[in-house]
Amino acid sequence: MHQALQLYVNSKVTQNLRQLFLGIKANLTIHRIPAIMVLCCWHVLCVFPAMAEPLTENRPIIVGGIISHPPFEFLDQEGKFTGYGVELTRAIAKTMGMNLQFTIEPFGSIRRSLYNGKIDVLMDIAYSESRAKYFDFSPHTIVVFSIFGRKGALPISPSETLKGKDIMALKGNVISDLAIEQGWNDSLTLFDTDEQILRLLDSGMHEYAILPKDVAAYLIKKLGLKNVVYIAETQNAFNYSFAVRKGNQELLQQFTQGLAILHKTGQYKKIHDKWLGDGLKPHREAWLQTIKIAGSLTALYLVILSVVFIWSRTLKSKVAQRTAALAQEVKERQRAEDELRRNQEQLIQTSKMAAIGTLVSGVAHEINNPNGLVLLNVTMLSEMNETIRHITEEWYKKNGDFAIGKWQYSQIRENLWYLPAETLEASKRIGRIVNDLKNFSRSTIPQQDEVVDLNSVAKTAIRLVDTSIKQATDSFVAHYAEDLPKIRGNSQRIEQVIVNLIMNACQALSSQDESIVLRTGYNESERVVELQVSDAGVGIAPEQLQYITDPFYTTKRELGGTGLGLSVSSTIAKEHGGVLTIDSTLGKGTTVTLVLPAAANGALA
Repeated sequence: MHQALQLYVNSKVTQNLRQLFLGIKANLTIHRIPAIMVLCCWHVLCVFPAMAEPLTENRPIIVGGIISHPPFEFLDQEGKFTGYGVELTRAIAKTMGMNLQFTIEPFGSIRRSLYNGKIDVLMDIAYSESRAKYFDFSPHTIVVFSIFGRKGALPISPSETLKGKDIMALKGNVISDLAIEQGWNDSLTLFDTDEQILRLLDSGMHEYAILPKDVAAYLIKKLGLKNVVYIAETQNAFNYSFAVRKGNQELLQQFTQGLAILHKTGQYKKIHDKWLGDGLKPHREAWLQTIKIAGSLTALYLVILSVVFIWSRTLKSKVAQRTAALAQEVKERQRAEDELRRNQEQLIQTSKMAAIGTLVSGVAHEINNPNGLVLLNVTMLSEMNETIRHITEEWYKKNGDFAIGKWQYSQIRENLWYLPAETLEASKRIGRIVNDLKNFSRSTIPQQDEVVDLNSVAKTAIRLVDTSIKQATDSFVAHYAEDLPKIRGNSQRIEQVIVNLIMNACQALSSQDESIVLRTGYNESERVVELQVSDAGVGIAPEQLQYITDPFYTTKRELGGTGLGLSVSSTIAKEHGGVLTIDSTLGKGTTVTLVLPAAANGALA
C-alpha cells in the first residue's frame, strides 16, 4: 500500500513540476530559476521524506555526458571531463551519497543510449513534449536559444519565420524537433559540435546559427571569434534537465532532492555563476543599472574636470613662462656647447694637419731626390735596352742559350725588355704620390688672380690623361656648355682637380664597356659654374662615402691609391670659394661635381 501510494504521489509531483516549467515564458530571466526550483523541491521534500533514500543497487549510476557542449559538458585541455552540468551532477552525488560513473558520447547518440538502458541519467537535455513520451525529467536550468550571425548580417526579429533562411544547429538538438514542428527544417543544416558551427559561421559559411545563448557566449570568448555577433532571441526557452528512462522515478527523485539541497545551501548559485553568469542575455535591469552608474560617474567626472580646468588655467601661464625661460636657457647653453665643440674640433684638426703637413713636406723632399735619380737612370737604361736587345737576340739565334747572372737567357728573354719600362712607370707613380703630398702639405695658397676658361682647362686635363682614359674605357664623352662664364682662380690647380676626378673615374670602371661622361654647365640663378665627371663603375658604399674626402682615406689601396686625390681636390675647390660634392650608388656609379663661382664681371668664354 505504501509503495503504491508513493508511486502515485511521485507521478503527481513529476507532473506538477513538468506543468510548472512548461508554463514558464520564453522571456523568463535565468535569475528566477533558483527560487522556483527551491519551491518545487521543498514541496517534494515536505510531502515525502522517503524520496531522499539512495538507490540500493551496488553498481554505480551511469551518467551520460556529451563530448563537446561547453560550458555545460566538455573535455578541457588536460582531457578532464568538466563543465556546469558535470560539476552540478557531482555536487548532487556528493550530497546524496551516490556512486557515479560518467560516460561520454556524441550528442547525436546520447539519447539512444539512455533509451536502450546503456546509461541511467542524462545531465543536460532539453525538455520537450515529444521527448517526454520516452523519458522523465527533473529540470535544473532554463536555457534560451538565440540566433547568431556574422557582422553585417540582416537582422531577424524573434517573431519572424525562419523558413528559407540558411541556418545551422546541433545534430540531435531540440531545435531540430522545433524545426520539424514549425515547417522550416529544410532550411536547417546540422553539425556535430557547437564549436564547429561557430567556426563555420565566423569563416563565412552559412548565414545564421541557433545555439544556447550561454554555450555561444562561452565559445565566442574562448575561441576569440571576432566575426560572430548576437542577432536575436528565439521565442523558445527550454528546460535543461536531468533525464531518466520513463518510469525510473526513484533515481529521478534522488537528483531532484539533491538539487533542492544545493539551492538551499547556495551551492547551486555558486556553480551557476561560475559557469554561466549572464552570458549574452540582454537584461533591461542591467542596462538601467549601467546607465545609472554611468550617469553618476559622468557627473563626478564633470565636477573633477571643472576643478582641474580651473586649476590648470591658473598654472598654465606660470608653466608657460617657466618653460619659455628654461627653453631659452637650454638654447643658449646648447649654442655655447656647440660653439665650444666646433672650436675644439677645429683646433685639434688644425694641430693635426699642421703636424702632418710638416712631416709630409720633409718626407716628400727626401723621397723626391733619390726618385729623380732613379727616373733619370731608368730612362737611360730604357733607351740602351733597345740597342742591346738586337745584339742579344742575334747572339741567341746563332750560338744558342747563355747565362745572364743566375738566369738563362731563354727563361727571361720575354720579361727582360719590360723591366725598365715597369721600373720607369713605378718611378713616375712615386713622383705623382710625392706631388700629391707636396700639394697636401702646402702652407700657402697659390695666386688665384687668373681669369680661367673652365672648358679650356678641362680639355687640357683630358689630353694629359688621354692614355689612361683609353686604357679604362671605350666610351668617354665630353659635353662643353656654350657661352660658359669664366671663373677667377689658378688654372693649374683647377686642372689638377679635373685630372684627379678623371683618374678616379677610370679606376672605378671594371670593363671597357662602362662609360665616363664629363660635362660643364652654368647655374644662372646661383651664378656658379659646374663641372661634372660621371662614371658607370663600381660606386661607393654609403658607409664609406662620408670619409671619402678625408686625407689618406682610400678604397683603392691595392691600385696604388694614396687617399690624397679627393682630399686635395676638395681643398682646392674651397680655396676658390667653391665646393666638391660626391653622389654615388654602390654597383651603379659615381658623379662628382665641382662647383665654382663665376667671375664677378660676368665675362664669357
